[in-house]
Amino acid sequence: MADQGTIQTVVWGTGNMGRAAIRAIDAHPHLELAAVLVNNPEKVGRDAGDLAGLGRTLGVAATDDIDGVLASKPAAIAYMASGDIRPDDAVADVCRGLRAGAVVVTPAIYPLYDPTGAPPEIIDPVHHAIAEGGGKLFVSGIDPGWGNDILPALLTSVSSTVDQVRCQEIFDYSTYDQPDSVRYLVGMGQPMDYEPMMVAPSVPTMVWGGQVKLIARALGVEVDEIRETLERRELDETVENVMGTFEAGTQGGLRFEVQGIVDGEPVIVIEHITRIHPSVAPDWPSPADGGAGAHTVIIEGSPRITLSLEAEEEGGNRAAGGNATAAGRLVNALPWLHAAAPGVYDALDVPLPPATGKLGRKALA
Repeated sequence: MADQGTIQTVVWGTGNMGRAAIRAIDAHPHLELAAVLVNNPEKVGRDAGDLAGLGRTLGVAATDDIDGVLASKPAAIAYMASGDIRPDDAVADVCRGLRAGAVVVTPAIYPLYDPTGAPPEIIDPVHHAIAEGGGKLFVSGIDPGWGNDILPALLTSVSSTVDQVRCQEIFDYSTYDQPDSVRYLVGMGQPMDYEPMMVAPSVPTMVWGGQVKLIARALGVEVDEIRETLERRELDETVENVMGTFEAGTQGGLRFEVQGIVDGEPVIVIEHITRIHPSVAPDWPSPADGGAGAHTVIIEGSPRITLSLEAEEEGGNRAAGGNATAAGRLVNALPWLHAAAPGVYDALDVPLPPATGKLGRKALA
């Protein structure tokens, strides 16, 4: 039996984010893993500890019985299924959880990073589901969300003046075993005339524009417009990695910015710099320690502040580390959200709780 004070929590989806969420819930003293929902028939029946790579069992077998799990009225759901190529399905799934009365946290619905500007076709069903079931929703990004919203806002609190806020994700994808996303969404290994879905015109704004607006709202400024920039580089030599072969002459690097423009100047910038091999585009920024990835926030002003964060997980993998911190932000918010009133919350609403009661526990959330 669970302790009376624990929050019964479901993890829905066991990809990169779902594995991290299971580990974070297992480590949290006030959460208990109640169920794991999967779509892949090969995962049904497998223990959650096995799926999460914990090296031990948790006594919770994965299931594809969504109706049965929701009928049990879980207190919380960490919805970690991807919304990249199935945004309508992700919204529908999240609404099912809200109608069941659960607290739902997820990175999957990009327009809800800043719910104040979300389109009616997305926010209206969410509000209807909350009105029906009394649920609560918090959406935060995966690259990671805290690095593109609350962290830069916190850093500006120690500045005298702020001229520009820049958030960077810098990653070498050679250890990131997600071939569909890397090859087709990002375009690595594709001909240079291939248009990657992730950087097709207006898509970066759709995905990251909400975070730009959230930072602007935190700083009390109004963005006049959002602009996008894009630069691509080809591979000089063929490379091999965990995802296979990437031929010379195909795309090996991608750099883009989503810029919040105020008075004609880019004052809030979310920048992504991704490579399929460290040798690509040596003139582009790289992690300060020379590693495979980092999340950096640069506050241009007085003083000039640069904060570079390198997170590692799953044997030193920094892509997995970024996922783990993103999942940790969402999972660690569950106790606060559980005590909050029904509604839709964003990163400026939800506090950053210290790791109370978790110091010394293995696999800190």
